[in-house]
Amino acid sequence: MSSNSYSTDQPSDEGPADSDNVRELAVIPAVEVTTRAALMLMSAAAEKVGPEAGGDEQFRDLAEARQLITALAGLLDASGPDLGLHRKPIADGLKALQLAFREASAFPDEPGRGPGEKYTGPVKG
Repeated sequence: MSSNSYSTDQPSDEGPADSDNVRELAVIPAVEVTTRAALMLMSAAAEKVGPEAGGDEQFRDLAEARQLITALAGLLDASGPDLGLHRKPIADGLKALQLAFREASAFPDEPGRGPGEKYTGPVKG
């Protein structure tokens, strides 16, 4: 039997998190797991898009950003009905990332061909 656990704390130099700060994956609600995954995808994509999305120019990598934004769009498309009140902020963040990606691209994709647009439709400014 495996003991998967998820820490809500950042790793520290003091060793593993206290048992009070570790929750078993089995008890974390699915909406929380999905929302945290979406937030991680959003944050990583923003860094890869660069300054247009609040990231740093030195980390710009639009090929990587495309993959992350598409993964976020797919996650939102698949889990949208289950996200409840969390859906709109994630959808808004996705749209902002798609627009920032388009702005950061030297040769923007045709409408409907940008990252994640096969799940969301063309992004309009």
